[in-house]
Amino acid sequence: MQQETIRERIMQELETVDVVDTHTHLVGDRLNAVDFWQIAHYFWLFRELQAAGYPAHAEQLPVRERIQAFLSAHHASRHTMMNVALSRIFQDLYGIELKDEASVLAADEAVKQSAVQADWAQQVADRLSVREYVVNVPEHAPFEGMRRNAILIPRIDGKIFGWVTEIIESSNPLQAFEKLRETVDALLGGYSKQGCPGIMTTLPRYEAAANQLYDLSASGLVRDQVLMNVLHLICEAAQRHELFVQFFLGVERSWCGEPLPANDPERILKLSGLFERYSCPFELVVASEINNLDVVQAAWNFPNVHVGGHWWYNFRASTYKQSMQYRLEALPALKSSLIASDSRCIEWTYGKIWLVKRVLSEFLAERVASGWLDHAQAIEVARDWLYESAARRYRVQSLNSKG
Repeated sequence: MQQETIRERIMQELETVDVVDTHTHLVGDRLNAVDFWQIAHYFWLFRELQAAGYPAHAEQLPVRERIQAFLSAHHASRHTMMNVALSRIFQDLYGIELKDEASVLAADEAVKQSAVQADWAQQVADRLSVREYVVNVPEHAPFEGMRRNAILIPRIDGKIFGWVTEIIESSNPLQAFEKLRETVDALLGGYSKQGCPGIMTTLPRYEAAANQLYDLSASGLVRDQVLMNVLHLICEAAQRHELFVQFFLGVERSWCGEPLPANDPERILKLSGLFERYSCPFELVVASEINNLDVVQAAWNFPNVHVGGHWWYNFRASTYKQSMQYRLEALPALKSSLIASDSRCIEWTYGKIWLVKRVLSEFLAERVASGWLDHAQAIEVARDWLYESAARRYRVQSLNSKG
């Protein structure tokens, strides 16, 4: 069977394979985009359009000029990942090809109509069998018009950096640290009682390592050393309350106001002391291509470490395929999750999940054609990567029923 035929057959099957979207910015009472421009100005796409000449403040232009500026930039960048996703969103969900002013106006009207459809978000989810979505803000979790609410994985990075500052500025850092132990335990215990399966945090670049607890009574405390001690408290509490810890790593804002991917070959290595010391599960989501192999090595070495989807500038077909190869060779499929859409409206979850399923079908077709997998094995790997791995870790069977 030719590879193209294999790919088409796998892609057809993957359309109905269930998905857990492990990271979104969806808000439960406004899941639908309100107009064409909310979809067209999605951050990742907007950057690609800007690179092709789209004005930074296009919303200030007269409507016709704005549309022409968009069409020019979209045409010039139509081969990029996010532009491909945008075209697929309008082609599949609205039956519209974005090619001229009339099509953009028709797309705007179509989105405005879907925005007020009570079941639109569920319709979009069903198109690619997306069963579960994750949010990080409690108020965002009730999903209006959908069969299930979102899974809540509370985000705590804002708290972490505040805790570190309190300890550093305290007249007695060691005493402040011990007091923080009670605060962290109460916080994570409360999340556990709410039914949350885990917690999520980002981490900027850090120089200290987690293979030891630093002496907080010593003079000249270094902020990163305090950070590592705080991470130990968090992991202790996560272990005690049976929560997983999800780390989003590799995006920095330290050099300018824009978030940028930062390659650091020791980023995962410095956290390995946590993986070794605590039995709670860890999920690693990275934005830097250099760390794609590092997270697989961590998951290969530590049974409690799992690999998540690609974040920010790591979301590309080339990096996904390379990362899939790392994972396939080294890890049971149940140790990896693929989808972290980072979407802000339901339409973009469709575009980005379609992209990943397309890339996955190409990758698996290549493995089948070369004899490394048979068809049944390929579909089993896909099911684990798209759904089962996250579903087990996030305990989806016990969550999200309405009422």
